[in-house]
Amino acid sequence: MDLQKNTEELIKFRTETGNLPEIDRAMNWLAKLAAGIRAETEIYKKDALAPVMLLSNGEKRDFDVLVVGHIDVVPAADNMFIPYMKDGKMHGRGTLDMKSFAMVGLNSLEYVINNRLPLKFGVLLSSDEEKGSFGLEAFLKDNPNLKAKIVFDVDVAGDIGKIVARCKSPVFVRLTAEGREAHGSTPWEGIDANEKLLQTWQNIRQIYPYYDKTLPRPADTWVDTVHFAKIEGGEAANVISNHAEALLDFRLTEKSTLAGLEENLKKSMVDGVSYRLVSAGRPVVMDENNPYIRAYKQLAENYLNRTLAFEYIGGATDSRAFAERGSVVIMHSGSGDGMHAGGEYVDWQSVEQLAEIQKLFLHRLADKRD
Repeated sequence: MDLQKNTEELIKFRTETGNLPEIDRAMNWLAKLAAGIRAETEIYKKDALAPVMLLSNGEKRDFDVLVVGHIDVVPAADNMFIPYMKDGKMHGRGTLDMKSFAMVGLNSLEYVINNRLPLKFGVLLSSDEEKGSFGLEAFLKDNPNLKAKIVFDVDVAGDIGKIVARCKSPVFVRLTAEGREAHGSTPWEGIDANEKLLQTWQNIRQIYPYYDKTLPRPADTWVDTVHFAKIEGGEAANVISNHAEALLDFRLTEKSTLAGLEENLKKSMVDGVSYRLVSAGRPVVMDENNPYIRAYKQLAENYLNRTLAFEYIGGATDSRAFAERGSVVIMHSGSGDGMHAGGEYVDWQSVEQLAEIQKLFLHRLADKRD
């Protein structure tokens, strides 16, 4: 398999989350690629949800190793879907997040098949990860027996020199404020929903501090955070708003609970404001001394000829569903920068290095089984 060429071809598909026709085209292309390496392909579709693709070396639901990732991307300008190489870096939307690493998974699948490794191996790709992974959630609900001993989570891009040991829990909350219309010149005759919303937000901020680039970086970043993801309120400049809404993005460490968050929200509400949980994930917390994780880390260090560090990140990935099912999740991918931005790129050498590390680890697992 030509890893670079196939990555470039996959990036050309404009698989922005929700663009189902283009996502279908990309999955059909991947299915043809999988057929060429004699892999089994399943494309799961349900209702109007985004499809999920499962590629494997056999019709199985109990994997030794499963690569988990996604092929959808955030919106970008047209030219970002024309990938190019410059100074060892591949530029374009999805180079880092995370089409290059999805192709590493297919590369490993081909390796397992060609070398007849005695492993049950699969690659699971969702197509709405950037907006909640509802398609994957439905797929897993309809496949309760699907599990994997080890999961390669390749959706933690940033530095091949680091293995992620913990991810925070993402919780999205919608605030709704109700008021009473009045002319803007006579506020005493109305109730300002915008004001109610901001009062509630100030109460929330008393519990969850504000951080930004202009402030001193906290000594410990493994803390609960929240930011205003979206806020809407008011119909006209001279009318007191009678309705306002805000979407909040909480990131909770494993030390916090959903019940604790709700208790804090209830304390923060003012009259006329209510909250609703939109979605809630669970944190991924791996034991850094797990034998599989330690073996992978040592192998990667030997191959890269450098020491790898464990890190904790605030982002969430689809692997949390498998952590809940008892999988050992190895969160490791390549290096790059510009995720979700105009200058997105991946260091191509790190992609090739990740591919080799996966193959070496798979061979070691296979040898132990023999």
